[in-house]
Amino acid sequence: MTGVEDSPISARLALILASASGSRRRILESAGVAFNAQAANVDEEAVKTALQAEGAAAIEAAESLAELKAQRLSQLHPEALVIGADQILLCGDVWFDKPADMDQAAAHLRALSGKTHSLETALCLLRGGQRIWHHRAAPRLTMRRFDHDFIAGYLAAVGEAALTSVGAYQLEGRGAQLFSKIDGDFFAILGLPLLPLLDILREQGVLQR
Repeated sequence: MTGVEDSPISARLALILASASGSRRRILESAGVAFNAQAANVDEEAVKTALQAEGAAAIEAAESLAELKAQRLSQLHPEALVIGADQILLCGDVWFDKPADMDQAAAHLRALSGKTHSLETALCLLRGGQRIWHHRAAPRLTMRRFDHDFIAGYLAAVGEAALTSVGAYQLEGRGAQLFSKIDGDFFAILGLPLLPLLDILREQGVLQR
């Protein structure tokens, strides 16, 4: 059994993904990992705003959010292993969230065009409300320069999918056309650093060694 959005938690499964992200769920499903998934009730915007006001680095904020999401579900299911994940797009000193609408998606792409940004990505694993493992990654991606007409055509082609990811792109799809260079873990770019996660799941007995 694999994760289905907002699926009820099964007592038979030892692994829970605390995420509403379809991309993260598809990564685990494709890797053959049995899990249940449930979105955590966290006001991410308020948490990020507070952490940024306190001077936290983007990676610190991502890790705090990843742990907070996992903590919410770990309290409800203390016997399970709970995966928390979060990602913040950082360009210069600006944090980018998912665009609220297509106009904002276009504005984000104009701001990122010709620049290098990082995807500050954090992953953690909790059991019984206690963090037992965490991982950080910060892949760097360079967008090529493109004009207004290209942005308009790109957004028309991808549609509402542009609103589901920071940066208004999915690298595994048409978003690949936006880039001239990529450095870092492909799975981390998609929001779930898979290989280190599989390692710890093997150590925890969830997967066969």
